[in-house]
Amino acid sequence: MLNCEHDVLGSLNPPLESTRTVKQNVPLRKSFRSKIANPWIFAVVVTFFAPSTSNAQWIIETIAGTGIQGFSGDGGPAIHAQLDNPFGVVRGPDGCIWFCEYTGQRIRRIRQDCRIETMAGTGSKGYDGDGGAASNASFDLPHELRFDKAGNLYVVDMMNHVVRKMDATTGKISTFAGNGRMGYSGDGGPANAAQFNKPHSIQFGPDGQLYVCDIGNHVIRRIDTAPHRIETFCGTGFPGRTPDSAPIAGVSINGPRSIDFDQKGHLWLATREGNQVFQMNLQTGMIQHVAGTGKRGFLGNGGPAKDAELNGPKGIAVDKDGNVWLADTESHSIRMVDIKTGNLELVAGTGESGDGPDGDPLTCKLARPHGIFVDSDGAVYVGDSESHKIRVLRKVKSRQ
Repeated sequence: MLNCEHDVLGSLNPPLESTRTVKQNVPLRKSFRSKIANPWIFAVVVTFFAPSTSNAQWIIETIAGTGIQGFSGDGGPAIHAQLDNPFGVVRGPDGCIWFCEYTGQRIRRIRQDCRIETMAGTGSKGYDGDGGAASNASFDLPHELRFDKAGNLYVVDMMNHVVRKMDATTGKISTFAGNGRMGYSGDGGPANAAQFNKPHSIQFGPDGQLYVCDIGNHVIRRIDTAPHRIETFCGTGFPGRTPDSAPIAGVSINGPRSIDFDQKGHLWLATREGNQVFQMNLQTGMIQHVAGTGKRGFLGNGGPAKDAELNGPKGIAVDKDGNVWLADTESHSIRMVDIKTGNLELVAGTGESGDGPDGDPLTCKLARPHGIFVDSDGAVYVGDSESHKIRVLRKVKSRQ
């Protein structure tokens, strides 16, 4: 946990406006509140009488970005910095929060002392710098970033059609996969000689292999990092309907956008054009439909996830309990598949685009969030892309 999060979150004490639960939207009556001198007494009273199934609430806070698009603030507090369309976000092995700026063409991090700095990228769009310091490299719309077990950083450089690697020891950057030309070739050969078509998302599997959402080719590629060979793991190369309870091999997928692995080693996939979520069991070789009817929309919150509508989901993350978190980008919201109930819950956002206030996540408008990451303590980090902020969702227990 970043030390600054306690400062930013006010020691994690929820404001009065955030005493509502995620599942309930109970209005707060100002006349009643004004009669209570102690705000914590009011919070307890509201929580007690609200028809809640839990004594926990979520609050949302900004930890980086002023909301103004730009580039500024390096060396200073992250909340006073200008960001430029943050996408993928992850905690690094150094304990810092790392994120990529899609139109800023940079990789930045929020240090544990709450200050921000740029780690890679000059801010210019291009494809150069391999072999030198990552700080002198250029990117072309970086989408997502991950770390391997050795602490090396991998970045999906989308419009360069490559995955790049920043060496943890030397700080130098290189191309790990892709030859820089758009296409679909190279299976069975070296990963850096293969062609991708706008790769978007990456994640390491439990065996250390790197999985890549090759969205333009409607496939997921897999790279064995030891011999550095690439293969197609899933998909036919053409968009199509993904059947439920089907073999992974030979199945069609429609716009594989984002992937993550759960603690059991299952791969989770969000499809952008398909507007659905699937689980892939690598042991049985089967794929299972979990969420989304395939129709674009924002219906179904609080009901069965399979019957709900999604709207261009572009981020997915699985928490330690197996719940599946979605950055449902075009509905400007964060939604969660409760693995125990099978229901889809709305956790943040209103369904409308905007730059909402910190506090109650259900009244906080978001603007096309892309990146989402669940930390070991359950905190959910969000790249609120067009609000130009990094936000965090935290569950706060009510005082008894």
